[in-house]
Parts: sequence; structure tokens; C-alpha cells
Amino acid sequence: MRILTWNINGVRTIPQYHPWNTLESHDAILDKLEADIICFQEMKSSRQTLPKSVALPPSYDSFFSFPLKKSGYSGVATYTRIATVTPVKAEEGITGLIQPKPPFTPEERVSRYENYPPQLMYNDELDYKHLDSEGRAVTVDFGLFVLINVYCPNDGTGTDERDKYKMDYHRVLSERVRGLQEEGREVIVLGDINACAAVIDHCEGNIMVARGKAAGMEDEDGFWERECRRWLRDWLQTKDGTGGPLIDIVRRFWPGRKGMYTCWNTKISARETNYGTRIDYILITPGLLPWIKAADVQQDVKGSDHCPVFVDFHDEITGQDGQVIKLRDVLGIKANSGGKKEPPRLAAKFWEEHSGKQTSLRSFFGKNKTVDQAAIASPTYQLSAPDQRNKPEARIEPDSLTLSPSSHEHTPPISQTPSLSVELPTPSPTQTSSDVSTVPQPLKRKITVEKYSSQSASKKAKPSEKKTDKKGKNDPGQAKLSSFFNKPNTPQSSSSSTLNKSSTSSQILEESIIDEDTFILYDAPVSSQASSTGTANGDEIKQVWNNLLAPVQPPNCIIHGEPAKEFTVNKPGPNKGKKFFICSRPVGPGWDRGKAERLREEVDLTYRCNFFRWSSDWRKQAKQMESRASISSAKHGR
Repeated sequence: MRILTWNINGVRTIPQYHPWNTLESHDAILDKLEADIICFQEMKSSRQTLPKSVALPPSYDSFFSFPLKKSGYSGVATYTRIATVTPVKAEEGITGLIQPKPPFTPEERVSRYENYPPQLMYNDELDYKHLDSEGRAVTVDFGLFVLINVYCPNDGTGTDERDKYKMDYHRVLSERVRGLQEEGREVIVLGDINACAAVIDHCEGNIMVARGKAAGMEDEDGFWERECRRWLRDWLQTKDGTGGPLIDIVRRFWPGRKGMYTCWNTKISARETNYGTRIDYILITPGLLPWIKAADVQQDVKGSDHCPVFVDFHDEITGQDGQVIKLRDVLGIKANSGGKKEPPRLAAKFWEEHSGKQTSLRSFFGKNKTVDQAAIASPTYQLSAPDQRNKPEARIEPDSLTLSPSSHEHTPPISQTPSLSVELPTPSPTQTSSDVSTVPQPLKRKITVEKYSSQSASKKAKPSEKKTDKKGKNDPGQAKLSSFFNKPNTPQSSSSSTLNKSSTSSQILEESIIDEDTFILYDAPVSSQASSTGTANGDEIKQVWNNLLAPVQPPNCIIHGEPAKEFTVNKPGPNKGKKFFICSRPVGPGWDRGKAERLREEVDLTYRCNFFRWSSDWRKQAKQMESRASISSAKHGR
């Protein structure tokens, strides 16, 4: 059996990646992960917006927790393969305060009432229900162990209020595990813990240690400045068996493995160089160690800014008494007398919208009224207008209109229903009204379309007339592309009516008020004949467009002298949508994040430098350079 955890960064995100976009259903996506218990974090959905195919995949039972207030934020999901295991109990959250309707009975609860955090911590200052209101955990009892699928708060905005929320949640989670252990239960805590457990789990861990030592700290204290890291470190059991109650099972299998990261900043393409952190874990109590066969991360699986982490169980083990214990005998609920295994009441299959208790909206708002079917079997609506007497009646089928309950009694004027638009057919010259026969129907309605006829008549295209100017002369139109940007003609002598190309370019450089894209239009080479006649041949026009649409060569970064890479601002704000250039090298430990965030002695020039330039500024500079070069060549050519 395999248990897998994955922060998917939105349930709608996965189908956008390969190979998930080749699969036809959410059930197929779950099958592709090849696990029996699948735990997702950051569903970023809600119960109201969750597609039925995601809520009820045919091969799995599902359990969800969504935020009570913030829709499309946080959220966790646990799927269990029906053919492998059926949970014994399940509940939302870690405090025991989030209850369905009706509330859980003591038999349905995972723990005894006194073993939940509010009764264990004796801290009246904590708002336990608020801590559990963001859809961050689902607790499922599998008999052999209790599994807590959790999405711990991240550092967020870095405010004191949010930092306090993060640490309060960590402490409540610790107490939940302690309460389960006091009941003699084995526990698995998995998911996105949003903290690093060791220096080796952070791509810049060694830099933090060195920075701390430079500031007078000892050993690794520079890395452990954050309280959340110290909490996770103290919660885990060390190699010698001392420390906290839980074992980092993946690190236990790979004790010295570097670069075993599970999360990357995709905005800076950090995954390409494995510049990341390990913040996704599977933590187990020591009693489950004999069952564990393997554990690892799946860095090659794409679809999110995180990667999956899994643990495999043996199918059977030999107990201390020498007896063979099969996993299927101690895992999950046993079948009832009818041979069926029903999941706990928290399962999505028991939601009202999926259980058949809640029917359609029509039945929700009232009973259907009996309608005389013979009266509306095939009604014909007759449209007439003063200027349409010789045209056949327009027939509208019943399915094309929606009638109100009182439509048989009263027909509103067409002016009151402007949404109805009917196009009347035009008969051929040889066709007369007698050629079209209509069958009398039980229901007919006369609809006056005079208003629409007048509107449509006013919109009919008039015969095209040749454009003339105010003096009655023919307008020659736009002779060339560059003339669109020229100033209007003013009366002047023929000697001053034409400007040469060099003087025009010089004026552009001096004024510097024309958009950079316009330089191409003014600098486009046009023959003297074309300039005088106002026309240009095909090659010249093609050259103008080629210059206009040609991509601007990127600038070189200052440090490496290599072509920069262009990006677009996606963050909401005044610069959203603007393009910019930065160094094209990948990020890595010691990459230059700027003097404000990176000490100069920590910079590693192997990776990205801090080169930055707005694309608009560079385009303007590039066009100005091109114009200067053109003017210079023109002067030297005289």
C-alpha cells in the first residue's frame, strides 16, 4: 500500500500540465498517481464550486475541508481507494470543534472528548475555532493508525498577527498528536508543514549559518532564528531516539541526501536548478516503523510548485510473538453483514447535493404546475408589419421561446420585450404569399415588429459613395503607412512641403516625444520617387512592416555580458502587464537578489546577477541608437 501527499496548488492547476492534461477525468488522475491513500493540500476551491467529478471519483471515497470564509483559498482533500481500504472514522480539522449537521456522536469521533486540544491545553486566550476555520486539516482513522492531512500556515505577509496564528496552529497540532498518543494510537502527520526541519532542507541553509556566525552566533543558530523551524526540529525524533514523538520517515531512509527538496519558486524558474526547500513531510510515530517499506520524494512529477512525497507499506510483517500480521487485516473498516463497506459520514458521497436528497432548483422553489399540453403542443406565432403584408408568416417553434405562466392570457407589446429578435424571410420574386400555407394552430399571437423594421431599415447599408473633401475634390486616402503619423497638411510652398529623411529623424531625436515604435515608420527607407508621388512599391511597404514588427534584440546583462531574458509582470498593481529584462542565468545559492537582500560577499556570480531594465526603456534606447546610426551613415554617405 502507498500513501502519497502533494500540495497541488489548486485543483484546477493539475490538468494544465502533462501528462495530466491527457487524462479524461479526475479519477484517472488519481489512478495515475498509483497510490491507495492520496492527500492533497491547497485545493483552492469550495464545496459549492467543487466539480462533482472531483468530489466523487468512482474509484475513491473522498473527505474534504474547506475554509469557512475565504473561498478558493487553502483546503485539503483525502482520497482513499475503495478497493484497498475504507476508513473507520473521519472528521474535519484538529480541534474537534468543526461538526457536521447533526453533530458527531461520541462513537463517530476519532478521539475521546477530553483528548482534543481545547481540553488538553487549558489556554483560554486561543480561539480554537478560528484556528480551525481555514480548511487546513482532515483527520481520518484507518484502525492501524490515525492520519492527519494538514496544510500548515505559511509565513504569509510576515505580520505579527499572522506569525502568531502560524505558531498557535503548530502548537495545537502538536497537542492533537499528543492526545492521540495518550489513547495508544499510532499517528501519521503528512502534508505541507511550511517549515524546514534541518539546514540540509534549505537551498540557502549554509549561507544562513555563515551569516549567523559572522554576526557572532554559534554553530547553526543562524538557521534556527525562525521559531517555526525550531518547533519542527524539536517535534522530531533524532537519530539516537531522543527528541520529539515523530519520525521524519523520508529523511530516515535518506539521511545524507542533499537537494531533496519538495517546493520551488516557479516565478523565478527555481526548479530548473533545484533551488528549493523541503517543507512537505510524512511524519510517523515509532510504532509504525516495522510496517514501512520505502519512502521518497517524486521530484520528476510536475503539475505544481510542490512535488509529491510517498511512503510504502509492507503487505505483512512478523510480530514480536512470531505471528504474521497482514496489512489488510488491521487496516480500515470491516465489511458489514451484507458484505459492504460504508465510509464515515464525513465522506463527500453523503453530501446532500450528491446523495439525492437535494433535487433540482425547480423542485426546490415549488411544485411544477400542470399545463395543458394540447394547448401548447405546437403553437405558431404570427408576425406582421405594415410593410410586410406580402411576406409569409414567420413560424417560431415552441422550443425557441420561453413563456411565462400568464403568457396565454396577455401578450405584452414588442417594445416591452426588446430581447426578442426575429428575422423575417424574404420571398423570391416568383414566390407569392399564396405559395406559403400555414396550418391553423390552437394558439396564435400577433406580434408587431414595426419598431424593429424601422430600426433594421435605418441600419441598412447605403450605396457606397466616393469620399470627397470639403472642396469637392477626391480624397486620395492614405498613400503609405508613415503618412498616418504625419501632421495634417498646411498651405505652404512646394519647396517647403517635403522634408528629407535626415531632418525628420533629427527632429525626432531632439523632441523625444514620439513612441519608440514610431521611429521605424520615420526611418523606413523610401525612394525619392515614392516620397514625391505619395506611393510606395510592394518591397518598400514590406520593409516598413518588417521593421515595425521585428523583435528588439535583448540587452546584455552587465555582469555576464549575455543576452537578458524578458518577463511580464503578473502581480496586481500599476506595473501589471509591463515587460522587463533580467539576467537569463538561473537562480541558485548566492544569486544576486540586490544589495538590500544579499550581502556582496555572499554573491555567487555563477548564478543570476541583479541586472534589470524595463522593456519599454530598452526599446526606446534601441530605436534611438538605430536612428543615430542611420543619421550618421547618411552624413558619411554625402
